[in-house]
Amino acid sequence: MRILILNGPNLNLTGSRETSHYGHETFESYILQLFKLFPQAKIVFKQSNIEGELINILHAATHEFDGVVFNPAAYSHTSIALADAIRAINIPVVEVHMSNIFSREHYRKHSYTAEASLGTLAGFGMEGYRMAVDFLLRKSL
Repeated sequence: MRILILNGPNLNLTGSRETSHYGHETFESYILQLFKLFPQAKIVFKQSNIEGELINILHAATHEFDGVVFNPAAYSHTSIALADAIRAINIPVVEVHMSNIFSREHYRKHSYTAEASLGTLAGFGMEGYRMAVDFLLRKSL
C-alpha cells in the first residue's frame, strides 16, 4: 500500500515550535520510525505552508497513493477549499492533529477538513500518525 503523509503550515517547525503542544521531536526523526514500523507500506512524506500547494498535492495523490494521512494544521479550521479537495479525490483521507484541538482555543474546535475526511485523530501527539497509517493498512485488507 502506498500512503502519503501530508503536513500543513508550520509543521516544518515541529520540535522547536510550541513544544508544550507538539513536543521536542522533529517530524523528520519521527517519520524514520514510521518507515521502520511499516516496511510493508510505501510511505511518502510531504509538507507545505501554502494552501494551494496542499490542494495540488491532494489532487495528484489520487494517481500515486492508496490513502492519505493529512495534518492540515490551522487550515483545518479555515479552509473550505482543502475540504473540497479531500471530497474530490477517490482515496481515503485520515486527518491527524498532534494536539487535542477540542481542548484548545474556541476557533480550533471546528474542522472543515474533518467533515470531509474518513476519520480524525487528535491529541495523541505524533503517535496519531502511526495510528492513522495502521488504520489505513488494516482497512485495505
